[in-house]
Amino acid sequence: MTGMQRLVVVRGAGDLATGTIVRLVRSGFRVIALETARPTAIRRAVALSEAVYEGGARVEDVEARLAAGPDEALALASDRLVPIVVDEEGGTVAALHPFALVDAIIAKRNLGTRRGMAGVVVALGPGFTAGVDADAVIETNRGHDLGRVILGGQAEPDTGTPGAIAGATSQRVLHAPAPGRFVAVSAIGDRVAVGQVVAAVEGVRRAEILAGLDGVVRGMLRSGHEVPKGFKVGDIDPRGMREHCFTVSDKARAIGGGVLEALLMLGGAAVG
Repeated sequence: MTGMQRLVVVRGAGDLATGTIVRLVRSGFRVIALETARPTAIRRAVALSEAVYEGGARVEDVEARLAAGPDEALALASDRLVPIVVDEEGGTVAALHPFALVDAIIAKRNLGTRRGMAGVVVALGPGFTAGVDADAVIETNRGHDLGRVILGGQAEPDTGTPGAIAGATSQRVLHAPAPGRFVAVSAIGDRVAVGQVVAAVEGVRRAEILAGLDGVVRGMLRSGHEVPKGFKVGDIDPRGMREHCFTVSDKARAIGGGVLEALLMLGGAAVG
C-alpha cells in the first residue's frame, strides 16, 4: 500500500478526536484533520485543534501544523506530522482522496458526513446509523461498551450527564452561568478547591464560575470566546493527578482503538 492509500481524514481535532489521531498515526496511517475556524475544545492541552490558534500543537509524540488548504496538507502529512485544515463543512475531503474518513466532531448529530465520502467511513457517537450514514459507528458513552465497533444500528443516545470520574459527574463540569465573553481565571493543571473562582463570564455583569469540588483543572475554554448561558467551559478532575491533564485520556484511547479496529476490519486488503 502507498502512503496515499493509508491517508485518513478526521473531521475534528478536539480531545477525543486527538486520541483517535494519535492511535492512527502510531499505527502507520497518515492523518489530515479538519477543524472549525474557532475551535472550542475544553481539554486544550490534549487537543490538536490548538494548532488553529497557535499555528502548531503537540500531544504526546504527535505534532500538528496548520495548513492553508488541501494541497499544503497533502505535502505536509507524514508519519508524525498531522496537518490541520480549517474546513467546517468537510468540502476538502473530495480533494484529499482519503482511504478513510472519520467523523470525530462529537456533535451528537450528523453535520454532513455521508457514507461513500471515502472507502471507509467511521463516525463517533450518537447521531449516526451504521450502514446508513457510515460504515461503522463507535460507542462513546463510558461503560462496558466504550469503544465498541457497531456495524448495524446506532451508538447509545446522549445521557446529558457527564460520565463519572472518581464518583463525580455533573459537579466536575463547569458551565457558563450567563451569556457573555468567557474569561479563564485558573489554568489547565492548576489545583483548585471547592468554591474557588476558576473562571468568569463578562456580560451585562460579571458572573463568576466556582469550582464544584476539589481537584485539578483538566480542561478550560480559551479566554475571549463569546458563550451562551449553559455552555460547557471547563472540567475539574477530582483525582488530582496533574499529569493526566497533559496526556490522552482513557476514554479517548478506547475510542481511538475502536476506530483502528473498524479501519482494519472494513479496509480488508487495503490496509494489509
